[in-house]
Amino acid sequence: HPCAGIHNFSRAFLKIHTKGNIMKSLKLKSLAAATLFACCAGSAWADGIGASLLTQQHPFYIELADAMKAEAKAQNVPLEVAIANQDLSKQLADIEDMIVKDVNVLVISPVDSKGVLPAIKKAQDAGIKVITVDIPAEGIEVLSYVGTDNYKGGEKAGELMAKVLNNKGEVAIINYPTVQSVVSRIDGFKKALESHPDVKIIAEQTGITRAEALAAAQNMLQANPDIDGIFGFGDDAALAAAVAVKSANMQDKVKVIGFDGMKEARDAVDSDPVMVGVIRQFPDQMGKQAIDTAVAVMKGEKVPAEQPIEPGVYTGKE
Repeated sequence: HPCAGIHNFSRAFLKIHTKGNIMKSLKLKSLAAATLFACCAGSAWADGIGASLLTQQHPFYIELADAMKAEAKAQNVPLEVAIANQDLSKQLADIEDMIVKDVNVLVISPVDSKGVLPAIKKAQDAGIKVITVDIPAEGIEVLSYVGTDNYKGGEKAGELMAKVLNNKGEVAIINYPTVQSVVSRIDGFKKALESHPDVKIIAEQTGITRAEALAAAQNMLQANPDIDGIFGFGDDAALAAAVAVKSANMQDKVKVIGFDGMKEARDAVDSDPVMVGVIRQFPDQMGKQAIDTAVAVMKGEKVPAEQPIEPGVYTGKE
């Protein structure tokens, strides 16, 4: 077995620590373990791809991560995925760890589009190529951004809202303003409604998690009982808004539109009259494209700076 020598090498070091050389021994053991992993991976690249993803608490990101892992396996390239759990300090620590491991390419979906900037700069200074997926970084150039055309998706949401309200009504928005992809969605939504002057945005609140979105929707409905429509920046926000609408007994009046289009939200559009539509992203395409881009970079190929994936509109079973 080609790795047998390394097993022996590693085992030998387990026996040799005197007080004076414990640290040296530990370093060598780490080196042996790393070499063992690289050898046994049988891959064309020893260091491979590091990925720092926003969360695994959302079906969108589960699908994205699964697609990345499947494509990395198909391309025979090592992939290490770290989950930030929507915590910027954890993401910065995860990226730092991958810089130390000297990965070839970093794929990042930022927790905070501006807050991630120092970590990206540090990686680039270390000679690591950086790609962003789903959420772009702001204020720094990366090699490529792979993600939904969020502005276009926002426009589609705005057009759908105007249509379901017959071009007249009052609308509220549940937002997530620290994430650039969401900012683009909301900008697109507002831009589309400029062509429908009788559809007015009267309230906007942040609601990042489903619980926060529920509270935001309840607050806005209470303060503005004339609301006719709510746009949630993501599935969770929209599903929470639909719950708030029904608990306020306004289901015959208020229409909700979401963004992401995972199964739970599509099922809600099929079965719940409050949920009139959802802008549908394709995380499987995004994950595959991110890995294909990273592999192309590792081969020294040129890649496009932006790789937008156009979202669809789901308004019920076709």
